[in-house]
Amino acid sequence: MFGKHVSRQLMAYAHDELPAQSKARVAEHLIACTKCRTEFEEIKFASELAARLPTVTAPENLWIGVEAGLDTPPPAALVSGRQWLIAPRFAMAAGLLIVVLAAGLAIWIFKDSRKPAWAVARLAGSPRIGSRVIGGEGRLRMGQWLETDSDGRARIDIANIGQAEIDPNTRVRLIASQPNEHRLELARGRISARVWAPPKLFFVNTPSGVAEDLGCVYTLEVDDSGNSTLQVTTGWVSLQLTDREATVPAGAACATRRSRGPGTPYFEDASDAFRAALAQVDFNDDAATKESALKVILSEARPRDAMTLWYLLARVNDNDRPRVYDRLAQLARPPEGVTRQGVIDLNQEMLSSWKDSLGFAPGAFSPKLNLKKI
Repeated sequence: MFGKHVSRQLMAYAHDELPAQSKARVAEHLIACTKCRTEFEEIKFASELAARLPTVTAPENLWIGVEAGLDTPPPAALVSGRQWLIAPRFAMAAGLLIVVLAAGLAIWIFKDSRKPAWAVARLAGSPRIGSRVIGGEGRLRMGQWLETDSDGRARIDIANIGQAEIDPNTRVRLIASQPNEHRLELARGRISARVWAPPKLFFVNTPSGVAEDLGCVYTLEVDDSGNSTLQVTTGWVSLQLTDREATVPAGAACATRRSRGPGTPYFEDASDAFRAALAQVDFNDDAATKESALKVILSEARPRDAMTLWYLLARVNDNDRPRVYDRLAQLARPPEGVTRQGVIDLNQEMLSSWKDSLGFAPGAFSPKLNLKKI
């Protein structure tokens, strides 16, 4: 997937100048490729800065002098060593232009300094924003990286909707802060987020997917390979990569892998054998290994693990789907109108109906709802 980066198309993509097919390909590439995504964020950041520059009207006498100078051929420059003597009218015009540009830049800097920025508090060690070490408190602005050392810890105010604690050896960047979207990029390390705003306002980009808050408390960790693990304490979090998505409830976790996206959610009190086998089914491409792992999952599954089996229905092959259906039906009675053949054929209406009966909606997942005792 990364044999050919999309750097040459990023400027056109940022200005929505690509055809639909090319735009879709670039978007998919950016989700999984840190190099290109970082370059794209820099292009967006630079474009936003340029858009904020104020329009300043030049004094009328400046343009009179410039136009007169253009109509009059300048005298030959006199060279003595490294000293260049230029016609006075051109020197004056250049000086006025510099003054105008400097004034515009000063106005922009003043306005930008008044724009919202996220408060950062040092908790331990020597966290820094860019190259500046945070003494007690700091401000994290668009495009800036916050990094912690091996002893460092910090706390970020997520605008006015929540907080995130930043663990040691973590690198995180602010990439969006507006009324309908607040977004961080977690390149490595671990954050613990607590959000008290309505769902779908806070996002965290990682090299292997995007975590979308649905009103919750959770931790998200990214290793040196760009793989991540999400653990949800309260509420719900959605993990996404292109067309692959998993909604993770409180008490559950989900692993993601670069270029693959989220695996299958599971409750953290599942057996070690169940969890190890699930990782093989999600991320191992060897057919024999996956077949052996699926047997372990089906034998180890409890009524509470019905959530995991429901996700697996769409993730296993056609030959294995009947086995997953039969085990899930033993654990969680399918609602009226949901048939074995319909689920095996991945009928979306039936899958959604079964999902709803299991409590797969933002709120507390209830293992007692429509589940059989075995």
